[in-house]
Amino acid sequence: MNLKQIDRDIVELKDEYMQLQHNLEKLETVGGNLNPLEKRLADIEEELSNLNQEKDRLLRAE
Repeated sequence: MNLKQIDRDIVELKDEYMQLQHNLEKLETVGGNLNPLEKRLADIEEELSNLNQEKDRLLRAE
């Protein structure tokens, strides 16, 4: 994976995260099931962390 792909993936995940947060807020107001959204948010946070670590590793290798 190269830096450009990592940056694209990070942007996509951040966009998805923001959408999920918005949906989560809506569900909270109507008392919906939050567990799947909360799980996906946690997964995205982990993916972002991994991508940022990989990006840092690639930048140090340059």
